[in-house]
Amino acid sequence: MNTKNKGVNTICTHSGQLDDTAFGGAVSPLYMATSYPFDDVDIKRYPRYFNTPNQEALCKKLAALEHAEAALIFGSGMAAISTALMAFLKAGDHIVLQQTMYGGTYHFAVTQLNKYGIEYSFTNGWAVEDFEKEIRPNTKVVYLETPSNPLLTITDIQGVAQLAQSKGLISMIDNTFASPINQNPIDFGVDVVLHSATKYMGGHSDICAGVVAASQAHMDQVFQSAICFGGNLSDYTVWLLERSIKTMGIRVRAQNDNALKMANYLESNPDVEKVYYPGLKNHPDHELAQSQMSGFGGMLSFELPHVDISQFFKHLKLIKPVMSLAGVESTVILPVTTSHALMSPEDREKQGIKDCLIRFSLGIEDIDDLIGDIEQAIAQAKTMTIPA
Repeated sequence: MNTKNKGVNTICTHSGQLDDTAFGGAVSPLYMATSYPFDDVDIKRYPRYFNTPNQEALCKKLAALEHAEAALIFGSGMAAISTALMAFLKAGDHIVLQQTMYGGTYHFAVTQLNKYGIEYSFTNGWAVEDFEKEIRPNTKVVYLETPSNPLLTITDIQGVAQLAQSKGLISMIDNTFASPINQNPIDFGVDVVLHSATKYMGGHSDICAGVVAASQAHMDQVFQSAICFGGNLSDYTVWLLERSIKTMGIRVRAQNDNALKMANYLESNPDVEKVYYPGLKNHPDHELAQSQMSGFGGMLSFELPHVDISQFFKHLKLIKPVMSLAGVESTVILPVTTSHALMSPEDREKQGIKDCLIRFSLGIEDIDDLIGDIEQAIAQAKTMTIPA
């Protein structure tokens, strides 16, 4: 389907859909084969080469959503991130990474890059000048994440992309928290867009996947690493993901709405010390977020310093204290014991990740029910909290 001038919900629903030529069904057929002909064919298909019928079709949808020329789907977000990084880095190169970022990416950088002779440095902040200060003669890649996990910091996408372009560097962004519904970094000049498709693209807490989207030239380079690392996704999961993306626009906008209402409520709650959400007007980068996002996302974080958080989690009735995020159900985690547990306490402190910080992924439930759940869980936890 030609997606030019089509709305995002139309792209989610129809782009990259396979036609059921046998029976005319309304959904894409599923091709489970791992063996295809090699003689007298235009394409030699093989799952590890990312070119089975379902893989190819889904990648067209992903590219259309991110305004990219091409895309690849991987077995996880970290498979996508690590493959993309290794596609553009070699021994002797250097990468600049944003200070505030997903803990898994941080762990990959600090435990793996040195093994391959790749140097790295983290910025001291997330402003354009923070990235510029870290650029060296051997820098090849600049890596950013906005909104960031878990503090929802906002980075000037266009500013960092222009900086990278001026230095002849590859710019990469983790766009997971925003999703392509709220933000399209390629429109601001970023070279490579990354996603944990486990999150908003899957959206139902039952799929693990990752995405890389970029120009065809850059994706050709990613492909050469991808076929070696073997991080392809099974066709059944590809089919499930294509199905899930059809409702992504509707889901994400509902989550945007819930997150803004919840952030405003939490700000007024005397038990909550600080709320991190770019949709709040007092967020330090609210105007920047407004200029590069069409919605502020379904993620927020807040500090609950004077309540026993384990008791708070235990007394939640609707909101689930479980790993991951972005499902249709609302979930909470404690970053210090989950997403950022592999960071040292010193590095978490540098980022501003406190022990009382709760990351909150808003689902699509009625907001009054979610607020009621927060209120009763705090009340129950306070009865079990020993005063300092």
